[in-house]
Amino acid sequence: MSADATNPAAPGPVAPEAPRRRARPRIDLRRLGRAALLGPAARDRLPDAIGHVAEAHRAHFPDADLEPLRRAYVLAESSHRGQMRKSGEPYITHPLAVTLILAELGAETTTLTASLLHDTVEDTEVTLDLVGDQFGAEVRYLVDGVTKLEKVDYGAAAEPETFRKMLVATGSDVRVMSIKLADRLHNMRTLGVMRPEKQARIAKVTRDVLIPLAERLGVQALKTELEDLVFQILHPEEYAHTRRLIAENAARPGDPLAEVAEQVRGVLREADIAAEVLVRPRHFVSVHRVARKRGRLRGCDFGRLLVLVNEDADCYGVLGELHTCMTPVVSEFKDFIAVPKFNLYQSLHTAVARADGQVAEVLIRTHQMHQAAEAGVVALGNPYAPPAQFDDQSAGDGERVDPTRPGWLSRLLDWQRAAPDPDTFWSTLREDLAQDREITVVRPDGATLGLPEGATCVDAAYAQYGEDAHACIGARVNGRLATLSTVLRDGDAVQLLMGQDPASEPSREWLDHAHTPAARIAIQRWLAAHPAPPPDTATDAERAAPQDLPASGADATPAPVLAPGAPGPAAEDGTATQGAAEPVTAARSDDSAAAGADRTGTAGADRTAAAAPDQAGPASAVVVDRPHALVRLAGCCTPVPPDPMTAFDVRGGVVTVHRLECPAVDRMKEAGRAEVAVRWGGASACRVTLLAESFGRPHLLADLTEAIAQEGVQIVSATIAPPAQQRVHHTYTLHLPDAARLPALMRAMRDVPGVYDVSRTQPPPQQPDV
Repeated sequence: MSADATNPAAPGPVAPEAPRRRARPRIDLRRLGRAALLGPAARDRLPDAIGHVAEAHRAHFPDADLEPLRRAYVLAESSHRGQMRKSGEPYITHPLAVTLILAELGAETTTLTASLLHDTVEDTEVTLDLVGDQFGAEVRYLVDGVTKLEKVDYGAAAEPETFRKMLVATGSDVRVMSIKLADRLHNMRTLGVMRPEKQARIAKVTRDVLIPLAERLGVQALKTELEDLVFQILHPEEYAHTRRLIAENAARPGDPLAEVAEQVRGVLREADIAAEVLVRPRHFVSVHRVARKRGRLRGCDFGRLLVLVNEDADCYGVLGELHTCMTPVVSEFKDFIAVPKFNLYQSLHTAVARADGQVAEVLIRTHQMHQAAEAGVVALGNPYAPPAQFDDQSAGDGERVDPTRPGWLSRLLDWQRAAPDPDTFWSTLREDLAQDREITVVRPDGATLGLPEGATCVDAAYAQYGEDAHACIGARVNGRLATLSTVLRDGDAVQLLMGQDPASEPSREWLDHAHTPAARIAIQRWLAAHPAPPPDTATDAERAAPQDLPASGADATPAPVLAPGAPGPAAEDGTATQGAAEPVTAARSDDSAAAGADRTGTAGADRTAAAAPDQAGPASAVVVDRPHALVRLAGCCTPVPPDPMTAFDVRGGVVTVHRLECPAVDRMKEAGRAEVAVRWGGASACRVTLLAESFGRPHLLADLTEAIAQEGVQIVSATIAPPAQQRVHHTYTLHLPDAARLPALMRAMRDVPGVYDVSRTQPPPQQPDV
């Protein structure tokens, strides 16, 4: 609006004298004001005052119908006649300047028509109904949206409810925001005579809200000029220093960038690639950033080369020629054509080195990509066009088709609707706007997800699945299991692991690892709807254990859940275990097979040992080639059928049986212990300890114990370690009625959602029997 606008010739900050991006000179608004005073032109000709707008518009749309612009100007000029800006200029110069900005960016006719009328409803007697009657529903919609934006107090734009209202006013058409950004740019250009404190207030709002929005919407031409204007007002000393650096560089003899540009032109001519090679000077803020990063600046640091071609394939052809015929700086290469940025930006970035060590950055893109890079959503087209014009858009009856809504704005509007309160929305949005770098990760189906730098698997889950990500239990990153807190890097391949429980719920800890608004708002919304129960006096173990563990048989009883580190059941030799497999000691007996109380027997020359299936330990029969020997299953590795095993003769005629992979086997051989042939006898009951590794989720313990019970296995003891990085380790000591069921049991446990591995435990090292 005009309230903040003054004469650009008046004292105070002026627009930065950055190198021009376009050949078209800036229009003299005072001359346009004098033309506007002449009133409307004849009905059959275009008013002189909008001749520059028409020229800029026809440069992008040669066949555009200018009649709506003529009629809009006539209505705006007559409505604003007599109104003056603070500078003393006719008010009509403001909508003319805003419309010219948009026309130069390539906005279509409807946007320009609405831009000419954007202040009429608020500042004159013109009504929305009148606009609709004369210009149609689409122009009415845009003017209404801009009018609502004007009613937002930008002086308090840092307040969450204010910004939320601004987004609601924008509605489903990003062109409303485009007009507002152009309006703000013109007001910033003419901010000269405002009080310094008011200039600073407006500049801060522009910096914190509108510049990030321009970046997200891809309107780089507006963003860069707004940045320079804000830089001049908020940091006048640094701005003056940067201006001196630019002036000193311009005064130096020779231009290294121009020399590199000529070299590039020669390379492309020899390769027969039609291309336009331009030197693109950096704007003030960009030069300031480079100076802070590199210190002393050299000639190539004050700009970049821009290579424009006709086809996408030519971009890669140019890249290949430059990397072949010049000295490339490979670390500077980025491909934003194959993976566009979130704000529609596409380009190849590379750099080449000169003989004197200076590095020239090169941007390679098509003319169409360049238009999108400069104008972003402003130049994307008409959201009311038929779906056939946009292959990836469709609409049902009466539904708006809006290709000018980039993914970010669509998500933004969804966030503000989903946020439980304005403060939540504002805090998450400010974090998102502060992110100026993006990464791209690849899904298993080949599609990509754009995420801010520093995003985690939590963010990827909500980006891909929305609120269904509540059921996410883990991820694989580049083929390896990863927790949801894992920070992702550009190019990572991410497979999200989803649980099957419809009642799955997010963890409050996820908020510590969620960085995107989509993730944070979805989690906070769920937590707000499901407040945590009040604390009680139950112990951690009691809270972890289900109230009724499934029984593994008619006589089975619920198994106790041991606290971490608690001793397990006593073994037959009186020792205690720490939740690991128990050592087995067979009782000595005579050679009578009929001694029912005995636990061993003989079969010819072989010796069979078996532990009774009582509470003390497993019952696994082994056959050793040593008559009258007492057989013991080693406690360091607890072999059970069908483990490959070996045996050694130790003190007192005892034969100790070990698993082949047991570390004690090598030590026994080194100690000179004689190996004894051993094999499993008939399959029988045994005790084994398994470690289940899983991602934390509700009801996991109950699901695991149910899976164990369904295999007919009894839980002797269980230890649940405290969660670490969203992973949980469950250690179960189990009594199997038949050792042959062990593989099936382990498969059943692995099939429980959230469990990613089940293995035999490695008990604490014990001194082997020697």
